[in-house]
Amino acid sequence: MPRSVNSVAAKAKRKKVIKAAKGYFGRRKNVHTVAKNAVEKGMQYAYRDRKNKKRTFRALWIQRINAGARLHGMSYSQLMGKINANGIKLNRKVLADLAMNHPEAFKAIVNKVK
Repeated sequence: MPRSVNSVAAKAKRKKVIKAAKGYFGRRKNVHTVAKNAVEKGMQYAYRDRKNKKRTFRALWIQRINAGARLHGMSYSQLMGKINANGIKLNRKVLADLAMNHPEAFKAIVNKVK
C-alpha cells in the first residue's frame, strides 16, 4: 500500500508562511525554511512590542503633562499628587491631550488643584 501524505494541507501551511513573509528581503520572502524562521522571529518582536508600546506612550504622556505643569509653576509629581488628592479622575492620556491641545482647559485643572 502506498504512503499517504496530505500534500494539500502541507502546501497550504507553507503558503501561509510565505504570505506572512511578504515584503521581506532576499530569500526570507520566498524560501520556506528561511521565511519560517524570519516570520517566527517577527511574531516574537510583535508580541514583545505590543507590551513596549504601552510603556512608551505612558512615558510620552508623562513628559507632556510635566511640560504643561511646569508652565504653571508645578512639577509633574506635585500636580499628580494634588490631582489624586482632590479626587479628579483624569488619566494620563487625557491630561496629556489637554496639556498639548487645550492649554486653557489644562490651566483650569492646574488652578483648581493649586
